[in-house]
Amino acid sequence: MKSVDLLVIGSGPAGSRAARDGAAAGFSTVLAESGFPGGTCLNTGCIPTKFLLGSTRLLPLLETQKKYRTASGDVLFNLSALQARKDRFVQGSRAGLERQLAEAGVTLLRGKAVFTGPQSVRVSPAGGEKEVSLSFARCILAAGSVPASFPGLRPDGQTVLSSAGVLNLKEAPESLLIIGAGAIGLELGEFFHRLGTKILLVEGLPQILPAEDPDVGDLLQRHFRREGWIIHTGKRIASVTTADGASRLVFESGEELAASLSLLAVGRRANTAGLGTEAAGLALRPNGSLETDETLRCAENIYAVGDCNGRTLLAHAADHQARYAVAHAAGRVGAPYSPPPVPSCLYGSVEVMRVGPTEKELARNQEAYELSRAMLAENPIAQSSGQAQGFVKMLWTGSRLRAVCAVGHDVSHLAGASALLVEKQARRNAPLPVFFAHPTLDEALESAMTAATENGGAGSPE
Repeated sequence: MKSVDLLVIGSGPAGSRAARDGAAAGFSTVLAESGFPGGTCLNTGCIPTKFLLGSTRLLPLLETQKKYRTASGDVLFNLSALQARKDRFVQGSRAGLERQLAEAGVTLLRGKAVFTGPQSVRVSPAGGEKEVSLSFARCILAAGSVPASFPGLRPDGQTVLSSAGVLNLKEAPESLLIIGAGAIGLELGEFFHRLGTKILLVEGLPQILPAEDPDVGDLLQRHFRREGWIIHTGKRIASVTTADGASRLVFESGEELAASLSLLAVGRRANTAGLGTEAAGLALRPNGSLETDETLRCAENIYAVGDCNGRTLLAHAADHQARYAVAHAAGRVGAPYSPPPVPSCLYGSVEVMRVGPTEKELARNQEAYELSRAMLAENPIAQSSGQAQGFVKMLWTGSRLRAVCAVGHDVSHLAGASALLVEKQARRNAPLPVFFAHPTLDEALESAMTAATENGGAGSPE
């Protein structure tokens, strides 16, 4: 049995970061990966999705100019060519990651890692090669997450697909039924809408993008309906199946919908099944995520970072946790893990960005707050795009900035500045802590900071 200083399980954003940092810290480091290097994010998640959205992003801008009669013409996309270009990009990025790992001195083992004890694993290659047994002094679990499914809502490999299946389509379906109106469903829906696919969107909760405040969800819903999407909210689903070569959805009420294909985008769950967590003495929550302490440890010498610990299912949060775990394992930090505000974004022609809690979350915690708002219609850069719908909203507790959210064209570009403003607890009626260049979309942040405040709530429960 080979012994290593640091074993990392999973090579997504958290795992690849942990492996490189671990090797740089002087640990002999082995990285075990059961699939493609880069994990879900690089291979079947956010990177290919953003690549396809980016490749088609000019179409909504052209359509806007056509409405103003300042341009004419049509753009036709070749999905097969887009997919080939996307695949080349992903393969190149994957090869680049492997080079980085090798140059860092990380040993990459291809195979499924299963704990056989508190400080040992067995790595089983998929191709039937010889199993490898390892003992480790430290382990960082970065196993990621997988698409969630429920009884009656499972991919069938025919017309009911997961996001990975939809991302590999070579022909755009005539119609696409999307179950789940979170970021995955909305972003992939927008991409296929640009290819001419009819979109039917179903969300069991009362609003689309249910993790955000209602005013954000309402603006998005109005936008997508203007684009021709058929949207159902607040309806419980009994099943989605393949029937006669198409997808058939049945609501609990008995109402039915049909489409050429369907996408199940009902969230993600921690990828902890089959890891042998019992052998390592690791505790799982009811949702399958790993219990961790204030230092991200799920055992004395095992850390869990990224999606598998269920804290924040975002790649940049996973990367940050991995940096901390290696630093803690190396003895460079001893304080509990305390992340800065984590930005989140939805991409598309109308984007959403948020740093900090929502109004709903403050109300649940019975926290009093005020809000200020700036409309993007007042911003010259938003106006120049012809897509000036939307706003920037700030939440204040006392005189300190607690949260920023925005919805509108290109507002994902406000994430970095917003995170810094929230982290520094920018104050109302104080000199601005940074310059906002003119003219830029960033000036909408300044407008929201200096706008009159409204009473947001006295902290009463919902």
